Amino acid sequence: MKKIQFMDTSLRDGFQSVFGARALTDDFIPAVQAGAQAGIEHMEAGGGARFQALFMYCGESAFDMMDRFREAAGPEIKLQTLARGINVVALSAQPRDMIDLHARMFKKHGMTHIRNFDALNDVRNLIYSGQCIKNAGLHHQVSITMMELPPGCSGAHDVPFYIKTLREILDSGLPYDSICFKDASGTSNPRKFYDTIKAARELLGKDTIIWAHTHETAGVGVVQYQAAIEAGCDGVDLARTPLSGGTCQPDMLSLSHALKGSDYTLDIDVKKIMEANRVLEECLQDYFFPPEAQKVSSEVILSPMPGGALTANTMMMRDTGTLHLYSKVIEAMSECVARGGFGTSVTPVSQFYFQQAYANVTQGPWKKMTDGYGKMVLGYFGRTPVPPDPEIVKIAEEQLGKPVFKGDPVDELEPGIPKARAILEKEGLPVTEENIFIVGALQTPGGNKGLDFLKGHKPINVRKVSAKSEETPPAAEAPRPAPVEQPTEYTVTVDGKTYQVKVEAASGAVQSVTPAPAPAAKAADAVAVKAKLQGIVSEIFIAVGERVRRGDTLIILEAMKMETPVVAPCDGAVASIEVEKGQVVKPEQLVATIA
Repeated sequence: MKKIQFMDTSLRDGFQSVFGARALTDDFIPAVQAGAQAGIEHMEAGGGARFQALFMYCGESAFDMMDRFREAAGPEIKLQTLARGINVVALSAQPRDMIDLHARMFKKHGMTHIRNFDALNDVRNLIYSGQCIKNAGLHHQVSITMMELPPGCSGAHDVPFYIKTLREILDSGLPYDSICFKDASGTSNPRKFYDTIKAARELLGKDTIIWAHTHETAGVGVVQYQAAIEAGCDGVDLARTPLSGGTCQPDMLSLSHALKGSDYTLDIDVKKIMEANRVLEECLQDYFFPPEAQKVSSEVILSPMPGGALTANTMMMRDTGTLHLYSKVIEAMSECVARGGFGTSVTPVSQFYFQQAYANVTQGPWKKMTDGYGKMVLGYFGRTPVPPDPEIVKIAEEQLGKPVFKGDPVDELEPGIPKARAILEKEGLPVTEENIFIVGALQTPGGNKGLDFLKGHKPINVRKVSAKSEETPPAAEAPRPAPVEQPTEYTVTVDGKTYQVKVEAASGAVQSVTPAPAPAAKAADAVAVKAKLQGIVSEIFIAVGERVRRGDTLIILEAMKMETPVVAPCDGAVASIEVEKGQVVKPEQLVATIA
């Protein structure tokens, strides 16, 4: 029997696919140890959204997490991370020096393998990052990304397209140790999985390691893996309960059971895996499991939303109070895929699709071209598999003020390390390679999440269903608090009119009712500045009395990993600021005035 290799993805992709990557290291370290004791030899330990999420939502350093993961796993276990070509693990495309620093830092912090993919399947975006991974002494698993196209679409994401991409990888001279066919949305037809891997095996020969990756989101993950295994793949990604099935990878025990009676086996100790499952369940017993993460979502077959992005987006929609729009956004996403050039729906392109669909639903179709989607159709992240819709390209050119770009994206990026070093020196922060990478990788148009973290801003936004409170010893004899004097004046509004009401403190009897004074009016010529969409106030760049000019950015609203500037509609002085950092605002809500 052929023994199928597997990687346990529970503690990276599982966290991303269920919790939007928000999981605290202290909570899951026992599950790492339990997995090692159960005989699991290969685990996913970081990368992807788990890099930025630790800094932005968990108040932790991803480098510290990787160190602790390695310590808990022991020295022999293979630890793998996920990289996105020229984005590596950053919020945007990175220059060559940062791409090289990424590989060296992940090697330094205990990783042995890096899976490397490009959402556009533009092989140019894989060459330099792959070379850096190999130069750092890491196992480089190069990936071809897969999905199912929306109904009526053709021209890519079929067997000939994937084999063409594989030939481009081979012809490029890109160094690799293994090859992965990665379906982040779990939507590829199982027959397509079989035919693709069968053709790849014939092209590569019997010695090349071929891996398959999918999610159970559409309910066909185990069937996809059976097809891939029968076609000749050597390894698959699996997860442990409660981080298996649904938006996650297929369950370890489920696939083991499905292979019974065949020529293949996982060669696992079922009892030991079940014990490791129990430990993982105990570790996560206080976490909120979104219902959408634990079910089959058949709509993704029409709008391929990756499991790793689905709950990250629904968590953010919960944060901004827009979860009720989810079904409409998913429906609108299909058009974004169909007209955007067929980039694979996997980070960051899946986020571009979702952000644009979100904008189309909340602001009107194509009224707001989002930065990521717009730059993608204009070519700034590489070549899309097919040319985008010319009408969409024209809208992007007009709204973003950028021309179509046909060059190699990495050639256009200035070195990042000198910039990051200058920022650290200016702020008086330690200039270490880790800090350089943190600042360089977490820069956004509206600020720098990495710098905020290093300066002590470490917000924790991890959803749990209960909070364990530490027991405190009972107080001996607490003095009785002094009686609180109750108010005797109230402001009451009736039929739109406001009154001041005085009552007797003892009996509550009304003593007098008088019209309330009108509130202090804003300056007569004050101009209202309103939000255009719902979001969280992430940055405020103004102060009352400060002079601003038309077009200046006043406030940054963040929604769905998308930063939207609120700009001054005119010249003047800031008369008032009506919101505060961290506040959720709604469309047309007043955020400031300018006099």
